[in-house]
Amino acid sequence: MIDEKMIKGAVENILTAIGDDPKREGLIDTPQRVAQMYAEIFGGMRQNPVDELKVGYELGHREMVILKDIPFYSMCEHHLLPFSGVAHVGYVPGIDGRVVGISKLARVVDIIARRPQIQERMATEIADAIMEGLKPDGVGVVIEAEHMCMTMRGIKKPGAKVVTSALRGIFSKKAATRAEFMSLIQK
Repeated sequence: MIDEKMIKGAVENILTAIGDDPKREGLIDTPQRVAQMYAEIFGGMRQNPVDELKVGYELGHREMVILKDIPFYSMCEHHLLPFSGVAHVGYVPGIDGRVVGISKLARVVDIIARRPQIQERMATEIADAIMEGLKPDGVGVVIEAEHMCMTMRGIKKPGAKVVTSALRGIFSKKAATRAEFMSLIQK
């Protein structure tokens, strides 16, 4: 459970620490709004993404399944600034041919993104959750994102994208499978 009361007090302290008055008209409700926002954007903290993959279908499908351009928003754990972009997720069903509804893949991405995060770990956690939940022959995850910690502070390079990947099973072992996945997710 996210402690909104504690967040509210912390935001009041931050406003005071930067030299503003948390009691002034424009800020009076800000601590509560931030607490509610944090409860929403960090909602993945108490969810297990593998649970989303429990209901599936054993169709005997043995070809690659890809959901690409899944939009997400996350918070960089180093600066608590947002990063956002798209995730591309693909898998080859295991011997049982078990597949899940495509919305389940997007939910896995959302749950993992709704935590204090770094993009590299996010790709790994998505791939590992799908491997655990579906037992496929392989998984490929590619994430492309822009980080506000690079855009509005520090090096200040708006438009720069970070690309990370996580490959499991035949996506890491078979060059042809990896190449097919990479080809299909290209714009």
